[in-house]
Amino acid sequence: MCRLLGYLGGPILLDSLLYKPEHSLIVQSYQPREMTSGLLNADGFGIGWYHSHLDTDPFSYKNIQPIWSDINLPSISRYVESGCALAYVRSATVGQAVDLSNCQPFEYNRLMFVHNGFVKNFRQSLYRPIRDRLNDATYQLINGTTDSEHIFGLFVNELTAPNMTIEVALRNALTTLAELANFHEVEFSANIIVSDGNQLVASRFASKKAPPSLYWLRDDPNFPEAVIIASEPLFVGNWHQCPPQSIISTGKDGDLKINSIL
Repeated sequence: MCRLLGYLGGPILLDSLLYKPEHSLIVQSYQPREMTSGLLNADGFGIGWYHSHLDTDPFSYKNIQPIWSDINLPSISRYVESGCALAYVRSATVGQAVDLSNCQPFEYNRLMFVHNGFVKNFRQSLYRPIRDRLNDATYQLINGTTDSEHIFGLFVNELTAPNMTIEVALRNALTTLAELANFHEVEFSANIIVSDGNQLVASRFASKKAPPSLYWLRDDPNFPEAVIIASEPLFVGNWHQCPPQSIISTGKDGDLKINSIL
């Protein structure tokens, strides 16, 4: 099961999130503390970020190697500075290909999306039902084979409605996912972080068992006027566990809201 990270605040070098903390995302790739399935996150990784001074779509760097073996990332992360970034390390579901098309974050215009979780027996259960819910434009966005990207498709499908917000679109997508899972009697979990560069919107959600771990931290002395959302605490601090079946959202003002999904 993957490990996720989202940051929103003042511009920082990416290595201050990826490498410097004692339980950084690099450490979580080979020594996670709270994974409920799998032992390692060795099936690739992805980093996405927004440039603080450019009004452009986000940038990303992905690799199918384990994050600890990438020789370029240490230099890149000491050079790239951003006030909003998402990152993840992957533990691929059995049977899913380890290739770049299945690497997150997934992108849509200015949006980035990362998912930690699963749909049980995805190809035999919700693969076709989810696709049947997508409009043609969203259907064409899906390049890979993962349950994660199909949940991303549900989200984008909702977001294309007029005057839709990220938070409501994510809530609607997860509600649809829950309805499909209930009808087809299949288990799923969906911890998600989404950003457009100005906000982080995250979910901690599952159908039957407790959702995977997810925490938030605000205004830490090492990261003042910033919010971090992560699968596991990166360092000792005032971390708060996100409630199950909830959506967490924050903007650049640092105001953080938590609302129930169902």
